[in-house]
Amino acid sequence: MSHIGRPTKSDKQTLRQEYLAVRNRLTADDVREAAAELADRALGLPELTRARTVAAYVSVGSEPGTLPLLDALRERGVRVLLPALLPDNDLDWGAYTGEGSVARVQHGGKMTLFEPSGERLGPDAVTGADVVLLPGLAVDGRGMRLGRGGGSYDRVLARLERAGARPALVVLLYDAEVVAQVPEEAHDRPVHAVVTPSGVRRFHSGA
Repeated sequence: MSHIGRPTKSDKQTLRQEYLAVRNRLTADDVREAAAELADRALGLPELTRARTVAAYVSVGSEPGTLPLLDALRERGVRVLLPALLPDNDLDWGAYTGEGSVARVQHGGKMTLFEPSGERLGPDAVTGADVVLLPGLAVDGRGMRLGRGGGSYDRVLARLERAGARPALVVLLYDAEVVAQVPEEAHDRPVHAVVTPSGVRRFHSGA
């Protein structure tokens, strides 16, 4: 499959299915061990060491696990924001204060998510974050991220840009999901870094 020129939706969807199939073969132990390693690597990032507010998310299924990282950030006194999916696929935000502050929410035919159960702070709350942790399925050598295709984080990144906010953008992935190239569209924006269980890679294009 060629990624030269404008990628088609089918190009991206085929890649998404391939990466999801690999994730779905992971065992619960694989996911748990990777989550602990991922937290250790991420907590060493200078951006997270300095951060006072971090926009994050609760992983679901075989996604790279985030709960150990969220809890460690809270123990440091960091304010952690979690997204809540709106009907138009935009994201509202609420504070994470521990596992009791999230609720399991089924969005129609879409995936089940764990969302903040307390006060909603509005879609613009993300503009106050020092770091935004992004979900994804892959990232390439330029820092371009392949998301799940819902467009929610494209809206977040556009909102940050409109607000003149410049948080560090960090994607959390498994080691094999750092690849040579993913399809890129005009609205796509590079991330600053990727954290995997084995290390951190930074991207000059995301600076």
